[in-house]
Amino acid sequence: MFEKLKSILVEELSLNPDDITPEAELANDLGINSLELAELVLACEEKFDVVIEDEDLHRFNTVGDVVNYLEEHK
Repeated sequence: MFEKLKSILVEELSLNPDDITPEAELANDLGINSLELAELVLACEEKFDVVIEDEDLHRFNTVGDVVNYLEEHK
């Protein structure tokens, strides 16, 4: 799941793959803003066939948080 999410981050948001680790913080380490987070959510919903509720977005602090969420909801 991590590798799939990593590929989305690289392809959709043009992030450096070397910067993407489970511990990397989306905003502080990767520089993802709210618009890019929305793009990430849409890409994940399409790729993993899940629905990510707006009220769950506060849980997404690190790449690992997103991976855990996707694993719980797939």
